[in-house]
Amino acid sequence: MDKNGLFEIMNANPAVHLATVENGEPRVRAVFLYSAGEDGIVFHVGKVKDVYRQIAANPAVELCFNDPTTGIQVRVRGQVEEIVDPAFKDKIANTPGREFLKKWRDSGELADFYDKVRVFALRKGKAHAWSMDKNFAPKEWISL
Repeated sequence: MDKNGLFEIMNANPAVHLATVENGEPRVRAVFLYSAGEDGIVFHVGKVKDVYRQIAANPAVELCFNDPTTGIQVRVRGQVEEIVDPAFKDKIANTPGREFLKKWRDSGELADFYDKVRVFALRKGKAHAWSMDKNFAPKEWISL
């Protein structure tokens, strides 16, 4: 599978599991993918969340996407970078499926939407696809 095939699986399955490390111990939770492509794998988290503090302390993460229709799992590892552009945060908030962000931004529920919503991109990561039929094959890592 090439990287475009990997991006297709990622974008078709936006509930992704994100692994971080805190005090030498792993932490995993689901986050909501914004997009995956040549510009990186982009997701957002709340600044008040533990996940934000974990990423700020150690930007090395792993993402795990599961496609139940094909039985393919895609794992991606690398360093995330924060995107601080308010216009990009507006673009995300105005994307269908992100109505909850638009509501927070427009209602004032978050005192400072642009500070409290943090956006990250994993660029230049390495990914591999796993499926049961290749369970014991050596991993083939693809540079993104």
